[in-house]
Amino acid sequence: MLMDNMYIIWASSVFILQQRLMSCKEMKFPNSKAPRPPSPSDFLDKLMGRTSGYDARIRPNFKGPPVNVTCNIFINSFGSITETTMDYRLNVFLRQQWNDPRLAYKEYPDDSLDLDPSMLDSIWKPDLFFANEKGANFHEVTTDNKLLRIFQNGNVLYSIRLTLILSCPMDLKNFPMDSQTCTMQLESFGYTMNDLIFEWLDVGAVQVADDLQLPQFVLKNEQGLGYCTKHYNTGKFTCIEVKFHLERQMGYYLIQMYIPSLLTVILSWVSFWINMDAAPARVGLGITTVLTMTTQSSGSRASLPKVSYVKAIDIWMAVCLLFVFAALLEYAAVNFVSRQHKEFFRLRRKLKEHRQRSGSDSKAKGNSLSGNNTPHGNPSQQCSACAREEELTQQGLLYQSYRLALSAAPAEMDATPVFADLPPGLGFYDIRRRFVERAKRIDTISRALFPMSFLMFNVLYWLTYKVLRHEDMQSLF
Repeated sequence: MLMDNMYIIWASSVFILQQRLMSCKEMKFPNSKAPRPPSPSDFLDKLMGRTSGYDARIRPNFKGPPVNVTCNIFINSFGSITETTMDYRLNVFLRQQWNDPRLAYKEYPDDSLDLDPSMLDSIWKPDLFFANEKGANFHEVTTDNKLLRIFQNGNVLYSIRLTLILSCPMDLKNFPMDSQTCTMQLESFGYTMNDLIFEWLDVGAVQVADDLQLPQFVLKNEQGLGYCTKHYNTGKFTCIEVKFHLERQMGYYLIQMYIPSLLTVILSWVSFWINMDAAPARVGLGITTVLTMTTQSSGSRASLPKVSYVKAIDIWMAVCLLFVFAALLEYAAVNFVSRQHKEFFRLRRKLKEHRQRSGSDSKAKGNSLSGNNTPHGNPSQQCSACAREEELTQQGLLYQSYRLALSAAPAEMDATPVFADLPPGLGFYDIRRRFVERAKRIDTISRALFPMSFLMFNVLYWLTYKVLRHEDMQSLF
């Protein structure tokens, strides 16, 4: 019995000693395996799920300092700049970053977590909108083009891909040699500056794709970043903006508008080398060039808004139309002057009738001018004398008493300056030749006057819009 008790005491002592040794060993040599992290689902539930106490309706730092949201954009495409509606289209990555202390974590070993876009509904987000937006849409192919990333210190990165149509008021006075400034404004809709403040990223606030090309414009590298704080009846709201400086390339307009209209004006000058007797050719050429310029002028205005001021393209088209119309009027003047000999003889016949209705003195003078000394006994003899005078005139006989006739001419003939410098004693063909030479002189002068005038206009036009006004626009940027 004593031996049994001794054995029990010894076994108990050995067991207690073993337990102490094990405890000392565990204290001295801890387990090298780290505790396993929680599963992602448990971690997210604890971070922003129902059991976390996180409320997406309440902004970070509620009743405290405003939330600073840092923004930057990456431009994928920039184009479809429309003058008619004065807007432009671009595709961007909009990135926003802010700090939410409620989302800071230490339980998970990763420095950041890339979450599914469906988690965006579980956190607070800034209420950013584009103040000058006319249309926008998200991209959902093949899935929502959104990114959500949470860092250990509570920073949140929210990126989204958007296609925007933004308003861009344009000054088209120098069109198509103009430069435009289009603005993008990012504003808070519901939070005043006491709760939310937007600001641009310090470095790389606006980034542009390397292969970005615009069909008609050149996007300058410098972008104007600034602030456009808005004051409404409901409070003061934060707003940031970026200005895109665009310079139009006029190669398209040179090919489609300027060169065709220039050639049309030059084509109208061909009529100065066509014989004045070829009326169908000269009139047809003049009307064709006028109608062509009218069509080109209408086409140049088709893609432009109905503004109240005059544009550079309007001045060009108006002057070109004026030149081709003046070329058509020039032929009208040439044709008029070349036919003045007929007017001269019409007035001459009118003078004879005037003398015949006069007394005997006028009849005697009429007989001396017609070369017939036989007195006019009756009206039939007078008519035969008139026919004889016309026949002699057509045969090119001389007017021996032209000075006397001119002095006795009615007031209508005295008031016609084209007849004033005609010397007396000229025959029909001499008089006709004088007027034809005058008409040819108009054509000769026009051959030099029209090209020189158009050349002077071109010098003034391109000097004004490509040099002077271009420098003024550059100074504004």
